[in-house]
Amino acid sequence: MKRMVMLAAALLAPLANAVTVRDDAGNAITLDKPAMRVISMAPHVTETLFAAGGGSRIVGAVNYSDYPEAAKSIPRIGSNREVDLERIISLKPDLIVAWMHNSSERQIEMVRKLGIPVFLSDPQTLDGIPENVMRLGQLMGTDAVAASTAAELRKQLANLRTRYAGRPPVRTFYQVWDKPLYTLSGRHIITDALRLCGGENIFDKLAVTAPIVSIEAVLQADPEAVFGTAEKNYGGVSLWKPYATLSATRNDNLFTVDGNLLNRAGPRMIAGTAVLCDKLELARQHRTK
Repeated sequence: MKRMVMLAAALLAPLANAVTVRDDAGNAITLDKPAMRVISMAPHVTETLFAAGGGSRIVGAVNYSDYPEAAKSIPRIGSNREVDLERIISLKPDLIVAWMHNSSERQIEMVRKLGIPVFLSDPQTLDGIPENVMRLGQLMGTDAVAASTAAELRKQLANLRTRYAGRPPVRTFYQVWDKPLYTLSGRHIITDALRLCGGENIFDKLAVTAPIVSIEAVLQADPEAVFGTAEKNYGGVSLWKPYATLSATRNDNLFTVDGNLLNRAGPRMIAGTAVLCDKLELARQHRTK
């Protein structure tokens, strides 16, 4: 009888340690035990896994996973657009964390066919960032570290909301790239960051998340502030300097921000939002000139 009880206990032990969370697509992800070998399929995912206390468990990551410094030494398994399935199999992961975007559906489906659990990380709001930290911490069994990080991120968000609540709106154009001219619509988390700061995305209503727009469309909308990201081989906000009638140009509100802080929906985006808020506050001050 004692032996049967011990056998039953051994069989039930994995179930007792099992954890289930839902990813950003609403899928239920269940692991019988904490993930010890994790693959990251997006730079913001790599940052989030480190923040959740699981940096040492990442056995593979995509290109541009360059933060924190330790992430640079993680073996590469491909890019956002194409991953090496044979490489993934050889790394024997027990969890893959991916980012759902237009070109990723096929490769995510291929990864799922390998029978490896896939968590989709795609925060649509700033509040979703600490939520991602918490849920990934649960999957890796690093709950204590994840909870501490998430609490600090939520505190930072609360402070920003208090500071910028009720500030006069600033109509804003957020420029991701200049050739072609890419922006982000209301479907992207950057619009949530702008709203927190009192900014209004002039292309908020477009259906495509990362639409291509024309110079004429921006001039017609006449934003009061323009943001561009600092990237190599990128013309940036200097594109708008010749257009003297544009409100953003006329009021000296052509701002450059770090794309690594704002274009990646990871923990550093909270700090990036603080920079965004500071710049929009500067634009308000320029109204008195």
